[in-house]
Amino acid sequence: MFEIEQRLLKNGVTLDDIVDSAMGLYVSHGMPPDSAAIELKKKITKYLDDPNVSSLILGAILLEDELYRKRENSEIADDPVFLLSDEILGMAIAECIGGTYARFEFTRYDQKKPGILAKLGPFLDDAVAGLIAGCTSKLYSDCV
Repeated sequence: MFEIEQRLLKNGVTLDDIVDSAMGLYVSHGMPPDSAAIELKKKITKYLDDPNVSSLILGAILLEDELYRKRENSEIADDPVFLLSDEILGMAIAECIGGTYARFEFTRYDQKKPGILAKLGPFLDDAVAGLIAGCTSKLYSDCV
């Protein structure tokens, strides 16, 4: 939906990058990492097609372009502490997919920024972290 996978690719983010980042903080719940990576890729692909998730990611992509890339010398260039809308988007994506538990999972990915997350701007890193957090939270719930 909204060509999100293609838009992410234009921003240097592949589906494999997202899965690799997710696996960077993977906690086994009885599922081997190889199997978990396959299941996470399925979940991520599914939620990239969800209209609610994809519209929030689209919002992050557009905000990243408008408020970060086009204004490199702005007051948000270094993701200042007063910028909260990026975190709110990430948490909304996580919770939309995985409920309240995913909010805590989002915090882990937001703080550690494994893989591609460390290379993205303030809006896109939180949106992708939210996608990962929602999907990993769902995976963990499915394993229990």
